[in-house]
Parts: sequence; structure tokens; C-alpha cells
Amino acid sequence: MNKNLVLVSGAIVFREQHNKPEWFLIKHQDDDVWEIPKVTVRRGESSVRAALRMMGEKAFMTTRVLEEVGRAGGVTNINGKIVPQRYLYYLMLSKSFAKDIIGFPDANWFDYSQTVKKLSSKREKTMLKEARGVYKKWKKERKAKKKNP
Repeated sequence: MNKNLVLVSGAIVFREQHNKPEWFLIKHQDDDVWEIPKVTVRRGESSVRAALRMMGEKAFMTTRVLEEVGRAGGVTNINGKIVPQRYLYYLMLSKSFAKDIIGFPDANWFDYSQTVKKLSSKREKTMLKEARGVYKKWKKERKAKKKNP
């Protein structure tokens, strides 16, 4: 693996509200753009652990990773050098969360159609669509388990 490769973990987090999913998005301080929360993976850390760490530290949220929903490549400019990036997105269930989320300048929960409208990145819209498909499968399996324990 390229030692200059920057791994970025994306957390597509949902919670169940009235038996429907709500999706968690953030906004950065100087930006008016809503996005999926992402974090750079630390050396020696797994991308799953990085996503869990970010949601715990910044959103005071207890989450569970259900499944990887997608990967994407890209590049970034660090100190004048072009560095390759790999994004790994995970569908995560919010098990508990604080009322006030202070680790992100702005954060909120939205239904699916609002979430799609708020996201400006085509890549993130694609990942959300994949996550929604995984969510529906997970929901169906969960329902079947409850019927036939």
C-alpha cells in the first residue's frame, strides 16, 4: 500500500424515529455545505475504529457499524504535494446520543429526501443511496428475526 495514501473514514449514521430512519449530517464552520461526517484514519488505526472514535468524541454518540457501504478514491493537496486519498464509508446505527452535539459546528438529523437535497457532493449522494439500500436489507432481516426468534 502507498505509504503516502491518506485513508478517510465516512460515517453514514442513522437513527430510528417513528420507525423511519433519520440521517445525520454536519456542516463545517466556514462552509454552508452539509456533508457526511468524515475523519482521517490515524496510523495503526482501522477505518472502522476511526469512524467510531469520531462519532464518540465529536458527537458524543454511541454507534454500531452495520456494514461498509462503499469506497472511493481521490486526491488532496498537503503542503503543496498531491497526495492520494481513499474514502471508506460505513453505515452506522446511532444507539444513543447527546442532545447537544458540540464537536461539530453544526449538525442535524434529516429524513432521506432532505438529506439528499442537502448533500452537494455527488459521491456522498451515491454513498447515501447505497447506505439506504443496506439499511432496508438490515431492517427486513431484523423484522424477520423478531417474528422467528
